[in-house]
Amino acid sequence: MKDATLPLTGTLARLTVPGTFYDPLPDGAVRCYACGHNCLVPPGRPGVCKVRYNEGGVLRVPWGYVGALQIDPIEKKPFFHAFPGSDALSFGMLGCDYHCAYCQNWITSQAIRDPEAQPAARPMTPEELTALAVRHRTPVIVSTYNEPLITSEWALAVFREARRSGIVTGYVSNGNGTERILDALEPHLTLYKIDLKSFDDRAYRKLGGTLQAVQRTIESVHRRGLWLEVVTLLVPGLNDSDAELRAAAGFLRDLSPDIPWHVTAFHRDYKMTEPKDTGAETLLRAAAIGRQEGLHHVYAGNLPGRVGDLEDTRCAACGALVVERRGFRVLRVDLSPEGDCRRCGAPLPGVWSASVRHPARLLSRTAPARP
Repeated sequence: MKDATLPLTGTLARLTVPGTFYDPLPDGAVRCYACGHNCLVPPGRPGVCKVRYNEGGVLRVPWGYVGALQIDPIEKKPFFHAFPGSDALSFGMLGCDYHCAYCQNWITSQAIRDPEAQPAARPMTPEELTALAVRHRTPVIVSTYNEPLITSEWALAVFREARRSGIVTGYVSNGNGTERILDALEPHLTLYKIDLKSFDDRAYRKLGGTLQAVQRTIESVHRRGLWLEVVTLLVPGLNDSDAELRAAAGFLRDLSPDIPWHVTAFHRDYKMTEPKDTGAETLLRAAAIGRQEGLHHVYAGNLPGRVGDLEDTRCAACGALVVERRGFRVLRVDLSPEGDCRRCGAPLPGVWSASVRHPARLLSRTAPARP
């Protein structure tokens, strides 16, 4: 794992351990299954992510550091149906299996590919991360800022420690997963946010992935009973047509109308200096399509105060306002501790207690949408 143009790789090579999520193959090659690329990695070479690499027939993987660390409102992840108004300890490593030109976390995600990125790798242990969460009383700890699937060995070590302290765990991911990595994650995860970046496979391939892989991951995460929220960042001219939005919303509805769908505003960042930033009218149109397609909980993000009530959560049964928001600030919560609407008693799907381990299984209890 050496690259003369990127001295950082030498540092990261020392912050590794032998991995778990791969199969050894003849002639010293390995097959990694941490993400949907399922890379065949010859000796001396990295996978697509650039941070998992083959050293003498052993796949070495990132370990023992953070590239970013922050306490954020949980609404920023965004999770709107989990501990509203709470903070989440958010940590990330470096690297990604995609190369999105508009990445808003490119300093960490593109650190190996882009010499303009100047991240720092801060050594840290799972015990130290958990102690931070305990000290700051954050009920949730989330792997984010880069693609967590490619650093799953490290995330799971952190999550095992965090769960011993009663802390809920989550992934903020591009969704380019595999069944085998989800098998490993499922016992240790409660929350899973996935970016559905487009509903056009050609657009996905330009980013470094495929639509089918993300669809499979969304389906699998929901089927396993993890709490799932989905985000589509709307980029004008790329993924904001009525037809594409209708297809994306219909796909989610067919899985469950209770899956929250966040449509959020693009702003020019990293290498994408065009097109213009997404306006409120585009978010309002997308949200209207989501509701027309039968989704119960559609949210508009990144333009606080400009999208009407699309930052708020309402009871799907009676329409009562149960969580009022402005941006990442929660102004009012009107739910029982179990997550029931105080007006009509209908359960709101989500995670309202740290004791809930498979919250999506509550969806069968959800009251039907009001006519």
